Amino acid sequence: MQRTRLSTLFDRLFGQLEQWSQNPWRRISILIISLLLGNFLATTVSTTTGQKAELDITVALILLTIVEIISWLTYGSNFGRRRPESVAILGQRPLWIAILNSLKLGLIYGLFVEAFKLGS
Repeated sequence: MQRTRLSTLFDRLFGQLEQWSQNPWRRISILIISLLLGNFLATTVSTTTGQKAELDITVALILLTIVEIISWLTYGSNFGRRRPESVAILGQRPLWIAILNSLKLGLIYGLFVEAFKLGS
């Protein structure tokens, strides 16, 4: 890729974000926020699609596809794993993949809670 001003700006920005997130408390707080955002997203999706009964199957297919892609990125592919020389803490994934995984977990948990509310 060419070294343009925009690509240099993004490289520096992502480098600073990665350095900022090396603090464990900041990383945990970002992951907890994304978990809660996933829970909120599940509540929002279930109430919006519940208003129109036409979209239930389509939205379920879209959510299943998104969840499976995030799971594949996190656990199945080598895309989300760092090379051994760049790992500061063993087993730690890049921040954006950890955020996506936390968002996915919050989404699944929120959908289970909504299903239990509808069942009672």
